[in-house]
Amino acid sequence: MATATSTVREHVFEWEGKDRNGKIIKGELRAAGEAQVQAQLRRQGIVVLKVRKRRFASGRRIKPKDIAIFTRQMATMMKAGVPLLQAFDIVGRGNPNPSVTRLLYEIRSDVETGTSLSAALRKHPAYFSPLYCNLVEAGEAAGILEDILERLATYLEKTEALKSKVKSALMYPTAVLIVAFIVVAVIMIFVVPAFKEVFNSFGADLPAPTLAVIALSEIFVAYWWLIFGALGGGLYFFFQAWKRSEKVQRVMDRLLLRVPIFGQLVEKSAVARWTRTLSTMFAAGVPLVEALDSVGGAAGNSVYADATAKIQQDVASGTALTQAMTATGVFPSMVLQMSAIGEESGALDHMLGKAADFYEQEVDDMVAGLSSLLEPIIIVVLGGLIGGIVVAMYLPIFKLGAVV
Repeated sequence: MATATSTVREHVFEWEGKDRNGKIIKGELRAAGEAQVQAQLRRQGIVVLKVRKRRFASGRRIKPKDIAIFTRQMATMMKAGVPLLQAFDIVGRGNPNPSVTRLLYEIRSDVETGTSLSAALRKHPAYFSPLYCNLVEAGEAAGILEDILERLATYLEKTEALKSKVKSALMYPTAVLIVAFIVVAVIMIFVVPAFKEVFNSFGADLPAPTLAVIALSEIFVAYWWLIFGALGGGLYFFFQAWKRSEKVQRVMDRLLLRVPIFGQLVEKSAVARWTRTLSTMFAAGVPLVEALDSVGGAAGNSVYADATAKIQQDVASGTALTQAMTATGVFPSMVLQMSAIGEESGALDHMLGKAADFYEQEVDDMVAGLSSLLEPIIIVVLGGLIGGIVVAMYLPIFKLGAVV
């Protein structure tokens, strides 16, 4: 006769007590309740003085970098022969972010009650992508979980490094433009009106550039709240629409690929992520058609996500991968050649990994080049903008000096 078993979630309890020699000792235990902790300690001959459930601090938000660090630590622990549950305890206890610690203890509790690691991870889709869970599931099925975790750690580290480099390339000009707008607004609202009062005392006609700057200043003074509100609100709603609306995402993804200079950077980073993801999935033993399920989203661009869906359909119907990739028209010739060589030699994962290495290096070089190129351009633009305003305001003074 079958009996139903209920799953009891365990918690971490901190305890304090006295050993047989009367010495005060402290420790931690995982148990379903305080009574169970006290019973275990009494069996060990410990006089319990205090037991309390560990309360985790709220902690900061869990970032992809935290997941990459956790994966690397787990891979290292398991490679060293540490059992899975004990590895969770060690990594969770040593993590500086309480949010990560809480997440790891929840996963550990699920695994301890008989749930597979991949199924436990799937309960937290906000932190573990389908790609991550699929690879862990493949590792569990093949008995090579530590190798898969090591591949995943390398993949996540490279992906995060690539994202960081692209963000750094875009952050500098964005920050400078924001500062420039604030400086111009301050000049228009506070500095130009002071000059205007001086010019009114001249009683003479002002040059056209000066009149234009004064007119612009009057608009800023009268409607500064509307300008800042409309600009801030417009940017906020635009980025919210970009993040939440699939239609806006598709339009922006296509536009980003066409932007001069920056479009090449976005394209190279998307190709690097695409090839790195497919290489990692294929090397882990995931069948090609199933691997392509996760590859499109990992590229970070809807153009490549749509292309991947088309490739998956063609490959499922018997078309070679390279031929399907060529039909989309979005992959560089080098990637296509590397893919063709990989298919012919049976080393597709290795060749795609080499292509990913190449494009990641290309992104590194482009970011370094853009940093060197943008700095003088931004200085010239800012100098021209601020200098133009200053010259326009001093033209009447120069004119008055010439008359005198």
